[in-house]
Amino acid sequence: MHIDVDLASRSYPIYIDEHCLDGDLLTPFIKGRRVLVVTNKTIAPLYEARLSKALSAAERVSSIYLEDGEQYKTMQSFDAILTKALEDKLNRSSVMVALGGGVVGDMTGFASACYQRGIDFIQVPTTLLSQVDSSVGGKTGINHALGKNMIGAFHQPKAVLIDTNTLATLPDRELAAGFAEVIKYGLILDKDFFVWIEANVTDLVDRKHDALAYAIKRSCEIKAEVVKQDEKEQSGMRALLNLGHTFGHAIETLWGYGEYLHGEAVAIGTLMAIKMSGSQYHLGDLYDRTKSLYEKMGLPVSLEGQADLADFLQVMSVDKKNIDGNIRLILLQALGKAYLTDDYDKETLLRVVCQFIEK
Repeated sequence: MHIDVDLASRSYPIYIDEHCLDGDLLTPFIKGRRVLVVTNKTIAPLYEARLSKALSAAERVSSIYLEDGEQYKTMQSFDAILTKALEDKLNRSSVMVALGGGVVGDMTGFASACYQRGIDFIQVPTTLLSQVDSSVGGKTGINHALGKNMIGAFHQPKAVLIDTNTLATLPDRELAAGFAEVIKYGLILDKDFFVWIEANVTDLVDRKHDALAYAIKRSCEIKAEVVKQDEKEQSGMRALLNLGHTFGHAIETLWGYGEYLHGEAVAIGTLMAIKMSGSQYHLGDLYDRTKSLYEKMGLPVSLEGQADLADFLQVMSVDKKNIDGNIRLILLQALGKAYLTDDYDKETLLRVVCQFIEK
């Protein structure tokens, strides 16, 4: 199956199948061109050989192997990719291919956006989180010690190749981290999808193919539609995809990149956002339902250790959604109905944050 991300001249397909890596879907995008595969030392032994066959129509293929983990999503890794591209004499007709999770995808996208002022790249995501979220939409970048994803560019891929078989080797913890983003789509825009997740949570955790394939497909459909309407977050529509992320990014920054996986931090951040929302709207048992889903999927619902309130708010204040120093949040009016606002009770924000970061 495939989904089209409709962005006029920047449109591209998302291919979703059990055996995408074993076909020739990439041939139209790489035939006769130089290719640089960017991957990491965990993923390369598992899937690089299969990808090489899919890239057989290229003029030449080389690879760079990064360290694995969010803590390596840095300027140093970014520089290493550019150095490899220069050493291999990539030109403006060359292509970078990201083979791995969100870290690899984000850095490859950013490097391709900057190299010779922009060359093509392709996403081959191998984690659930990257398949349903980071590989789609063209957000690329690296982390800084003072904030996550604060350095980057919008740069759309030429194609996204999702081979669902790659999830068979994904550790349980990383699979769970991906579910946090899947649940997010139901919370912000599709209440029926949220109910479907609740009904199929066992099959999802047990990695039943049909359940996972539908979850990936529906997540990509929702994100593709949002990106079509607001590619560069100019109307506020795309910002809705960041439910829980303002809190979550602060958690990642203060606890240290890699201490909590992105999806784990987002899950806790989403609970904080729902609790904030419940102070303004009657959300019934939505907090408990969401928390129950996270627990069934193996996601954390509380933080280990503590943080200083002033430090937490300071990190939140440098979020990309903020304007003139005002912290803007994605909150929920109801299940499937999210909105972006800076009009909320600030005392409630302090109380909710304290409930999570203080023991």
